[in-house]
Amino acid sequence: MVGINVTIGLPMARHPALTPTVAASVEQTCFSFAAQKAARAIGRKYDAALRSTGLSNWQFTLLMMLVRDEPPTVGTLAQHLATDRTTITANLKPLVRRGLVRIQGDAEDRRIRRVMLSDEGHTLLGEAYPLWQRAQDALGQQLGKIDQDAFRAAVNALSA
Repeated sequence: MVGINVTIGLPMARHPALTPTVAASVEQTCFSFAAQKAARAIGRKYDAALRSTGLSNWQFTLLMMLVRDEPPTVGTLAQHLATDRTTITANLKPLVRRGLVRIQGDAEDRRIRRVMLSDEGHTLLGEAYPLWQRAQDALGQQLGKIDQDAFRAAVNALSA
Protein backbone atom coordinates (compact mmCIF):
# COMPACT_ATOMS: atom_id res chain seq x y z
CA MET A 1 0.00 0.00 0.00
CA VAL A 2 1.22 3.48 -0.86
CA GLY A 3 0.50 6.28 1.62
CA ILE A 4 0.03 9.96 0.93
CA ASN A 5 2.54 12.47 2.23
CA VAL A 6 0.14 14.88 3.88
CA THR A 7 2.67 17.72 3.82
CA ILE A 8 2.92 17.89 0.04
CA GLY A 9 0.07 15.64 -1.12
CA LEU A 10 2.25 13.24 -3.13
CA PRO A 11 2.26 9.46 -2.93
CA MET A 12 4.96 8.08 -0.60
CA ALA A 13 6.89 5.01 -1.59
CA ARG A 14 6.63 2.19 0.89
CA HIS A 15 10.41 1.66 0.78
CA PRO A 16 13.11 4.08 -0.29
CA ALA A 17 14.97 3.36 -3.49
CA LEU A 18 18.09 1.48 -2.51
CA THR A 19 20.82 2.22 -4.98
CA PRO A 20 24.58 1.75 -4.97
CA THR A 21 24.83 5.48 -4.19
CA VAL A 22 22.64 5.08 -1.09
CA ALA A 23 24.64 2.03 0.01
CA ALA A 24 27.92 3.90 -0.46
CA SER A 25 26.54 6.79 1.58
CA VAL A 26 25.62 4.44 4.42
CA GLU A 27 29.07 2.87 4.28
CA GLN A 28 30.74 6.28 4.46
CA THR A 29 28.55 7.86 7.16
CA CYS A 30 27.22 5.07 9.40
CA PHE A 31 28.64 5.25 12.93
CA SER A 32 27.91 1.56 13.53
CA PHE A 33 29.70 0.44 10.37
CA ALA A 34 32.72 2.59 11.20
CA ALA A 35 32.86 1.34 14.79
CA GLN A 36 32.54 -2.31 13.76
CA LYS A 37 35.17 -1.96 11.07
CA ALA A 38 37.56 -0.23 13.49
CA ALA A 39 36.88 -2.77 16.25
CA ARG A 40 37.64 -5.68 13.94
CA ALA A 41 40.84 -4.08 12.65
CA ILE A 42 42.05 -3.15 16.13
CA GLY A 43 41.03 -6.52 17.58
CA ARG A 44 42.96 -8.41 14.88
CA LYS A 45 46.14 -6.52 15.80
CA TYR A 46 45.81 -7.32 19.52
CA ASP A 47 44.81 -10.93 18.78
CA ALA A 48 47.93 -11.38 16.65
CA ALA A 49 50.13 -9.85 19.35
CA LEU A 50 48.67 -12.12 22.06
CA ARG A 51 48.48 -15.31 19.99
CA SER A 52 51.55 -16.92 21.62
CA THR A 53 49.83 -16.75 25.03
CA GLY A 54 46.73 -18.54 23.83
CA LEU A 55 44.63 -15.55 24.87
CA SER A 56 42.39 -13.53 22.61
CA ASN A 57 42.18 -9.78 22.94
CA TRP A 58 38.76 -10.18 24.62
CA GLN A 59 40.15 -12.71 27.12
CA PHE A 60 43.10 -10.44 27.90
CA THR A 61 40.69 -7.56 28.55
CA LEU A 62 38.48 -9.73 30.73
CA LEU A 63 41.45 -10.99 32.76
CA MET A 64 42.80 -7.46 33.13
CA MET A 65 39.46 -6.43 34.64
CA LEU A 66 40.16 -8.92 37.46
CA VAL A 67 43.28 -7.10 38.63
CA ARG A 68 41.46 -5.19 41.38
CA ASP A 69 41.75 -4.74 45.12
CA GLU A 70 38.42 -6.54 45.51
CA PRO A 71 37.35 -9.29 43.09
CA PRO A 72 34.50 -7.97 40.92
CA THR A 73 31.14 -9.61 40.56
CA VAL A 74 29.93 -11.03 37.26
CA GLY A 75 27.48 -8.11 37.10
CA THR A 76 30.21 -5.54 37.66
CA LEU A 77 32.30 -7.11 34.90
CA ALA A 78 29.33 -7.02 32.55
CA GLN A 79 28.74 -3.36 33.34
CA HIS A 80 32.39 -2.36 32.85
CA LEU A 81 32.68 -4.32 29.61
CA ALA A 82 29.36 -3.00 28.24
CA THR A 83 27.83 -6.44 27.84
CA ASP A 84 25.42 -8.69 29.73
CA ARG A 85 25.97 -11.19 32.53
CA THR A 86 25.21 -14.17 30.26
CA THR A 87 27.97 -13.15 27.85
CA ILE A 88 30.45 -12.68 30.70
CA THR A 89 29.55 -16.07 32.20
CA ALA A 90 29.97 -17.79 28.82
CA ASN A 91 33.33 -16.08 28.26
CA LEU A 92 34.57 -16.99 31.73
CA LYS A 93 33.97 -20.74 31.26
CA PRO A 94 37.05 -21.43 29.07
CA LEU A 95 39.17 -19.33 31.41
CA VAL A 96 37.93 -21.34 34.38
CA ARG A 97 38.64 -24.60 32.50
CA ARG A 98 42.19 -23.39 31.81
CA GLY A 99 42.64 -22.64 35.51
CA LEU A 100 43.15 -18.93 34.89
CA VAL A 101 40.08 -17.78 36.80
CA ARG A 102 38.08 -18.88 39.84
CA ILE A 103 34.46 -18.00 40.56
CA GLN A 104 33.18 -18.23 44.09
CA GLY A 105 30.39 -16.94 46.24
CA ASP A 106 30.81 -13.69 48.13
CA ALA A 107 31.84 -14.09 51.78
CA GLU A 108 28.83 -12.10 53.00
CA ASP A 109 26.20 -12.98 50.38
CA ARG A 110 26.59 -16.39 48.71
CA ARG A 111 24.16 -15.35 45.94
CA ILE A 112 26.78 -12.91 44.67
CA ARG A 113 29.49 -14.52 42.54
CA ARG A 114 32.95 -12.97 42.58
CA VAL A 115 35.52 -13.59 39.86
CA MET A 116 39.18 -13.95 40.80
CA LEU A 117 42.37 -14.30 38.85
CA SER A 118 44.20 -17.51 39.82
CA ASP A 119 47.96 -17.61 40.30
CA GLU A 120 48.23 -19.22 36.84
CA GLY A 121 46.05 -16.47 35.38
CA HIS A 122 48.16 -13.79 37.02
CA THR A 123 51.34 -15.36 35.61
CA LEU A 124 49.91 -15.64 32.09
CA LEU A 125 48.60 -12.09 32.23
CA GLY A 126 52.08 -10.95 33.27
CA GLU A 127 53.49 -12.66 30.15
CA ALA A 128 50.76 -11.20 27.95
CA TYR A 129 51.06 -7.61 29.18
CA PRO A 130 54.34 -6.75 27.37
CA LEU A 131 52.87 -8.21 24.15
CA TRP A 132 49.78 -6.07 24.63
CA GLN A 133 51.97 -3.03 25.31
CA ARG A 134 53.83 -3.53 22.03
CA ALA A 135 50.53 -3.78 20.14
CA GLN A 136 49.26 -0.71 21.99
CA ASP A 137 52.36 1.28 21.06
CA ALA A 138 52.15 0.14 17.42
CA LEU A 139 48.50 1.18 17.20
CA GLY A 140 49.35 4.52 18.77
CA GLN A 141 52.00 5.01 16.08
CA GLN A 142 49.57 3.97 13.36
CA LEU A 143 46.97 6.44 14.63
CA GLY A 144 49.67 9.07 14.50
CA LYS A 145 48.63 12.65 14.84
CA ILE A 146 44.94 12.17 15.53
CA ASP A 147 43.86 13.27 19.00
CA GLN A 148 43.93 9.89 20.74
CA ASP A 149 42.39 11.32 23.92
CA ALA A 150 39.48 12.65 21.84
CA PHE A 151 39.13 9.21 20.22
CA ARG A 152 38.90 7.54 23.66
CA ALA A 153 36.52 10.25 24.91
CA ALA A 154 34.21 9.65 21.94
CA VAL A 155 34.22 5.91 22.56
CA ASN A 156 33.54 6.44 26.26
CA ALA A 157 30.69 8.86 25.50
CA LEU A 158 29.04 6.24 23.30
CA SER A 159 29.40 3.43 25.84
CA ALA A 160 28.12 5.44 28.81
